[in-house]
Amino acid sequence: MRLSIMQPYFFPYLVYLALIKHSDYFIFFDTPQFIRHGWIERNRILKPQVGWQYIKVPLEKHSRDTSIKDIKIKNHPDWKRKIIAQLEHYKNKAPYYKETMDLVKRILGFETNSITKLDAFALEKIFDYLKLDFQYDIFSEMGLKIKEPDEADEWALNISKELNAKVYINPPGGENFFDRRKYESENIELQFLELKLQQYDQKRRYFESGLSIIDVMMFNSPQKIRDMLNKVEYKENKYEF
Repeated sequence: MRLSIMQPYFFPYLVYLALIKHSDYFIFFDTPQFIRHGWIERNRILKPQVGWQYIKVPLEKHSRDTSIKDIKIKNHPDWKRKIIAQLEHYKNKAPYYKETMDLVKRILGFETNSITKLDAFALEKIFDYLKLDFQYDIFSEMGLKIKEPDEADEWALNISKELNAKVYINPPGGENFFDRRKYESENIELQFLELKLQQYDQKRRYFESGLSIIDVMMFNSPQKIRDMLNKVEYKENKYEF
């Protein structure tokens, strides 16, 4: 089994989806402490004219040491309408506006006060739209009895061992975080997936990279997105411990 693990992200960027696509099983890792100014409750889309803007889910006040799994959505009636309004400027230029807006509205119609469950539901529906398989679980609901890690890079190792995963896949940028020898000693192959990101026509002069999957879906067919997700290579971990 090829396993990947990530914290839940709100309508994440394309690399996140590539990680899922090239894994057999994905886990939303929702027990770490919530960190502000990340991607759990927000992401980026185009502004109407130039540049980008955030779409955000409002959250209830919480203590600094609150786990992601305990973060609650502040469900006042306006936040969903605001996101829809922020996306309406795509109407006159995005060829897949209707399909994408229908999908976003269906996702935002999901009734929950859990940001983790909203993020998971969104990705489930996006993968349905893309006609791609998505096997996942939410870590806090799995009841796994794993050994408490001695170091941060052992969370993935201990979960992989418990689930008998043969390959653990991580996004790029983590090469210096993981000690490959720990994984090799447990007969687990450690891979770092890198997506060869492609520019697509956003109907403007300058391309804005690294935006939410919403932007990608606005301008690209499901088949095109599937093709984009297949343009991957695997980097080596060369860190010396």
